[in-house]
Amino acid sequence: MKLNVLSFGLRLSLGAAALACSFFVNAQSMNQITNDPNLWLEEVQGDKALAWVRERNAMSTAQIQAHPVFEDNRTKVRAVLDNRDQIPGVSRRGDYFYNFWRDASNPRGLLRRTTLDEYRKAQPQWDVLLDLDVLAKAEGENWVWGGSNCLAPDYKRCLISLSRGGADAKVTREFDIAKREFVKDGFNLPEAKSQVAWLDINTLYVGTDFGLGSMTKSGYTRIIKLWKRGTPLSEANQVFEGLEADVSTFINVDQTPGYQRVTVGRATDFYNTEINLLVKGQWVKIDKPSDATLSWQRDWAFLLLKSDLKVASTTYKSGSLLAIKFDALMKGERSYQVLFEPTATRSLARSGPSTTRDYLLLNILDNVAGRIEELRAVGNTWQRREVKAPSPGTLNAIGLHDPFVKDDPLANHYTLSYVDFLTPASLYLGKAGSDERELLKSNPSFFDKAGMRTEQRFATSKDGTKVPYFVVYPKNAKTDGTNPTMLYGYGGFQVSTPPYYSGGWGTTWYERGGVFVVANIRGGGEFGPTWHQSAIKQNKQKSYDDFAAVAEDLIKVGITKPQHLGIMGGSNGGLLVGAVMLQRPELFGAVVCSVPLLDMQRYHKLLAGNSWMAEYGNPDKPEEWAYISQYSPYQNVKKGVKYPKVLFATSTRDDRVHPGHARKMAARMIDQGHDVLYFENTEGGHGGAANNEQRANLVALENTFLWVSLGGK
Repeated sequence: MKLNVLSFGLRLSLGAAALACSFFVNAQSMNQITNDPNLWLEEVQGDKALAWVRERNAMSTAQIQAHPVFEDNRTKVRAVLDNRDQIPGVSRRGDYFYNFWRDASNPRGLLRRTTLDEYRKAQPQWDVLLDLDVLAKAEGENWVWGGSNCLAPDYKRCLISLSRGGADAKVTREFDIAKREFVKDGFNLPEAKSQVAWLDINTLYVGTDFGLGSMTKSGYTRIIKLWKRGTPLSEANQVFEGLEADVSTFINVDQTPGYQRVTVGRATDFYNTEINLLVKGQWVKIDKPSDATLSWQRDWAFLLLKSDLKVASTTYKSGSLLAIKFDALMKGERSYQVLFEPTATRSLARSGPSTTRDYLLLNILDNVAGRIEELRAVGNTWQRREVKAPSPGTLNAIGLHDPFVKDDPLANHYTLSYVDFLTPASLYLGKAGSDERELLKSNPSFFDKAGMRTEQRFATSKDGTKVPYFVVYPKNAKTDGTNPTMLYGYGGFQVSTPPYYSGGWGTTWYERGGVFVVANIRGGGEFGPTWHQSAIKQNKQKSYDDFAAVAEDLIKVGITKPQHLGIMGGSNGGLLVGAVMLQRPELFGAVVCSVPLLDMQRYHKLLAGNSWMAEYGNPDKPEEWAYISQYSPYQNVKKGVKYPKVLFATSTRDDRVHPGHARKMAARMIDQGHDVLYFENTEGGHGGAANNEQRANLVALENTFLWVSLGGK
């Protein structure tokens, strides 16, 4: 079950110099924008731009697909994706476990459900509620599943979101579970990045594109309205309004019996929120640190801190989880209990705790290895126990309690998943208070791991920081510098990259003799908020220094050499590899740069980019452009420098990170004479692919490019 969840004045003498510098940077910036010959490639659906895309796609695919290994890679990855024996991920609603499933016979997917008794079986009987392939064919649309929001306690009505081609913007339509059909004249929203929450069967809270001025600069909802069934959306009553400069507004309705709460809020930037509770028809602001994550369970409220919090003489550390009675929080009391305090190696998952009826489940990273702890409130104190679980891979515990089920038999049960680089995922049914658990499902093994091994190592970054990274060694690997090696990184937005099992990489890389490396660099969340915040804005370069340090360590210890070392990253990770390949081109032989940010001078003007200024800074401010400009790939690529081979991959339907980033960077590098390939899927959204066929093709292109470029045999 989910929980409902800077100093004045240096020296006056510096003012004139700062002003002169500001003018120079602004003038230089405007000149660069004015003289950018590739701005036309930002026209996502422009005829000229799409013609360029088709031409580059044809050249790149022909070149990569000519290698015999490509078709073998595509076949292997498709077999992994379509495998019918993989664990069907489920979410509980009442008596049923719901799943969305894709395979070769159902490429767009099925919404289906089953009971726990059936789910335990090797081949459960599934009740199919919606066939997206049938729907897409009937309506002539390329529908991609976007999720569902069902009304408790009976879950008979759901709001289903569907995306055209995988974009973030979705249409929302009311669905009748019993009739297996969409509700005629029901609640329907046109394509937008909407927010919806059920108040009751006839009432929704909705945030969507209501017309001019109703969305934020970041392209998300700004206005929340109350919409009654049978009335046009235009007549919905406005109940809350954010600012145009906000990232978004949001709404949550908790219908837990005896603890019903409606909250609404605004994300003032990517990391700070203001939340209000509906009290007797009025919004009352909840007094919390703006960067703390607030969640609750019945009468308890929980704060996950992202910065130190001082209360009287007590300082609560960033990364701590605090508990307080919800009513006490609303009264302004600050009688917090510390449920988790981070250490140099231990941090709590960014999402915070999960819950059963009587327990909190803490998902913890300890040196990037998973741990689980259970906490139970006894009166006003909390008891703690560590759960004995597989190690040292990745663990995730999710409570199953449904407060709407009377005498819920699963009240204190939870699912526990485990996975590591060489061990396929297993899903267990656990019960809080006990280490006994039932194995529900296991993924098949897609490659022979005999002779393979993993290792956690630490590199030393430029400033002396120890940076962990994982190495997956293939069978008979030698430290003679000849191993084709793929180094992956992300390093942003407090996103962690713990161990995971990949049938695709296993069959196309490990089994062929390739080494696979994951770098846990600063900017991520492996060691909590401090690890993330140490590499944002003016310190973003530390992410790149960390990544380069891992590459240097791989070469130093003989795992690989520059000509055999490739790097790969997507989204913020695409910015990472784009920046590092320019700063340290001598370290790498090939680069895969996926759905990337690359023009950091204009990122905040493109699609959702405005929402990320809390991570990168505002390039319109001279003092912030001064540090962004030092690493922005599009402004720093140079003619006459020998860069590694690079494949840029993006999607026309990516409405989060604009495809213009990859298009313009590829065009500039091609004009400068660099070795560049480019592939743009016309569907797929920010994920790069809309179905298993497209995913297999994309992975095969990327893996084949790397394998051939790095001297794989």
